[in-house]
Amino acid sequence: MKKGAEQEQDKADKRKAVLESIVEGRKMEAYAEHRTKEMHACWFCGTICYRKKPVKNIGSRWVCIDCLKELKEALETLSQWEESIAMQKEIVRQVDEGLNPQ
Repeated sequence: MKKGAEQEQDKADKRKAVLESIVEGRKMEAYAEHRTKEMHACWFCGTICYRKKPVKNIGSRWVCIDCLKELKEALETLSQWEESIAMQKEIVRQVDEGLNPQ
């Protein structure tokens, strides 16, 4: 008899734990739905940004701080890229002139 009462108690405890888990899950869903308005996805990398990762609205798009840093770095080195391209074009021009003297 004692085992039957213990089994019933275990079943009741498990059922209570399951119900508590479901209630907590619904609370989390409600919280996430409430906070969704404050969350934004980065247009470049797709990262969801909220509190810990700053995001900036540029036009109608949201961009995270990491992508903005990479973009800034790329723009700062743009002149080096342009110089490299100009040098390559000059080398190609000189080689073409050397191969086709007129």
